[in-house]
Formats: sequence, C-alpha cells, structure tokens
Amino acid sequence: MQIDLRSDTITKPTPGMLEAMMSARVGDDVFEEDPTVSELEEKGASMLGFEAGLFCPSGTMTNQIAIRTLTQPQDEVICDKRSHIYLYEAGGMASNSMVSVELVDGDRGRLLPAHVTENVKPDDIHFPRTKLVALENTVNKGGGCYYSMDQMRAIRSVCDMHGLVMHLDGARLFNALVETADDPKEIGKIFDTTSICLSKGLGAPVGSLLLSSNKNIKKARRIRKVYGGAMRQAGYLAAAGIYALDNHIKRLKKDHINARKIAGILSGCPKVDHIAPVDTNIVIFTVNKDVDVNDLLLKLRKNNMLALAFGGKSIRMVTHLDIDGDMLTEIEKGVKAL
Repeated sequence: MQIDLRSDTITKPTPGMLEAMMSARVGDDVFEEDPTVSELEEKGASMLGFEAGLFCPSGTMTNQIAIRTLTQPQDEVICDKRSHIYLYEAGGMASNSMVSVELVDGDRGRLLPAHVTENVKPDDIHFPRTKLVALENTVNKGGGCYYSMDQMRAIRSVCDMHGLVMHLDGARLFNALVETADDPKEIGKIFDTTSICLSKGLGAPVGSLLLSSNKNIKKARRIRKVYGGAMRQAGYLAAAGIYALDNHIKRLKKDHINARKIAGILSGCPKVDHIAPVDTNIVIFTVNKDVDVNDLLLKLRKNNMLALAFGGKSIRMVTHLDIDGDMLTEIEKGVKAL
C-alpha cells in the first residue's frame, strides 16, 4: 500500500460523494442556470456569513479574483512573506492585478495588528496606495498554524482605522475552525472576501468558493470569465462540494490527531533534527545537516511513503481522509527503517 502524504489534495471522492455527483441536477452555469452550483454558492456564503459566493476551479483562482476585485493598479497588498498568494501563485498579483506587495515577517506566517500599522504607506505620489491586507488561515508554510477569531478581529480594527479592505485565503479554513470552535459566520463580519478550498481536507476532487457581498461577487463573476474560469455543467463538481461541506468538516479533527501521531513517530527518528509544532493536519520537519533531503524522500518512497520537499532541509507531510490506523502502523515501520 502506498501512503501519500504529499498533500491533502490527492484524495479521491468517497462513495457517498460519488453518488451525490452522479445524481446532481445540472445546467449551464455561464447562464447561471446550474441549480447545484447555485446551491453550493448559497450554502458556502450562508455558512460563513456572506451574501453571495462564486464557484471556481481552484483556490489560486479565487484568491486572484479577490485581489483583482478589491484593488486597482498601483495599489499595495500587505501579506506575510510565507503567504500562498505570494509564494505559490506564479506572480499572479503582479500580472493579474498590477499591484505591489509589502511583505512582512509574521509569527509562522500570521500577521499582528502592528504589522499593518507599521506598513501603511503615507499618501504620497512616490508610494503605492496601501489598500488590501491578506491573511492565510491556516498557514500552509507555517505548518498549519491558525488565527483565532479575536486575532483576526484585531487586525480588522486596524484596517478600519486606515480604510483598508481584507481578504482571507481560507484554503484550509475549516481546519482552523474545528480547532478554535469559533462561529464560522463571524468570518463574514471580518473580511471583505474569503476563499475556501473544497479539494483539500474536505475531500472534493475540484473546486473552491469565493465569498463576499453581492456587489463584489457580481464583479468577481466578470473577472472569472476573463480568467477562463467560467464552467458549464459544473453541478457535478459542485455536488461534491456540497457533500464535503455536509459530511467532511467535523472529521478534520481526525486528520489533526493523525498528524500529531506522525510527528510523534518522527520524533524518534535520528535523521530528524526538528519538528515544527503540529496545530492541524500539516507536519513540517527538518533533517540533520548531514542528511540529503532528496535521498531521504527516495528512502521514504521505497518504504511506500510519499512526502514533499519543502525548501532547504525541510520536508512536509499532510494528513487527509485517506489516512487510517493501518497506515499509521506502516508509517511507523517505514520511519524506523530509515
């Protein structure tokens, strides 16, 4: 058995999800006539306290549409230097929205209110216009760490003082919410736009939602068309998203438990130098200076485990709904054999 820990995006639809997909009612979503897509968009918006939603193929697209919706050329985005929107979206902020970026070094990727206060540019023609603050929750590069609702509210207060808007890259937002037990509807009171991925821990094969006001989503729908993200009978995919929201949120806790068990297994490996705190479903560890990362990954593969090089001496493992107790036993055997 091969145990794939590279990402939580590698899961296949569960039998119940496949059944929901096959029985979905569909129409042409470009004409806004797909009932299942509409149901998913309304459901996501309602869950997180927004007026409307927009179904897109990927989290990168929902993030990039949000930035384009909330900014104009020569504006500036404040975000952490580890942010997905900066590191892993192919320079999209520059090419899609023509905005500048102010990078800050937060706490494992989490901003503090002071980071915003200290980086708002004066109203001077020499500087870009500070316009948008973008947070990521959970922080992928930060090892799955997360914000509490109070932490995000504090940043919102500073943004309001300076007339700034806020976007949340919530690719793994529900991983954070099952840990904090915060009310999801509070998200809509804090952020102007939020993206959530359905194809990570929630287990859908494709898709992300952009959530915002009716006005912003109307604008975003036009931008999605420009980006080539408008789909036709997308209800088959949307049905998977609905099933995921109905059935796969509470079980995320199991992924977090499994991630901590894997961290415990790794702690006994002499080749491992340091393991980052495991807050949700992401395990990041660094290997000793005399260990070659690619060589270790190859040895893991030979022991039927797939992991991901994560820069420098770091390796990432991510748990998901396909990981079970038997696999944890095999992981322990494989790590001991390194």
